[in-house]
Amino acid sequence: MRRGDIRWALLEALEEGPAHGYELIVRLEERSGGMWRPSPGSVYPTLQMLEDEELVRSEERESKRVYELTDDGRDASEERARRKAPGAGASEEGAGGPSRHRGLRGARIAGERLGPVFPPLMMAARQLAMTGDDAQLERAQDVLRRATKELNQILAEG
Repeated sequence: MRRGDIRWALLEALEEGPAHGYELIVRLEERSGGMWRPSPGSVYPTLQMLEDEELVRSEERESKRVYELTDDGRDASEERARRKAPGAGASEEGAGGPSRHRGLRGARIAGERLGPVFPPLMMAARQLAMTGDDAQLERAQDVLRRATKELNQILAEG
């Protein structure tokens, strides 16, 4: 994530609906497939800045500060999405805006979200590395080599 991108990531995450800061952190982590978890030290000051710019508003709900997009915030987020992906329609997940990578971050089968792909893969690989016997480790390495080869083949097609 480049410096300054958190502002747009937060606006996009708020398109899914109102949320408090921790919920937004979790949404952004899920959107990245577990590869990026913004720190509270970057999220909360950015939310305050967005509120100062009247792109989001907040209110206390059940002793938590909940943020939501204003009309100006929604317009700014949609305009940013149009500039990033000219001519792109809504993504398969709808409110998150266009994203070429969403399928890898949150797989779907027959329209049902299965959740992020990478965190469970990493967790299983770590568990095998810690507890697997030699035969299991060899099988796991073969699976990962095949997956890497297939992903590289997909890249080569493009």
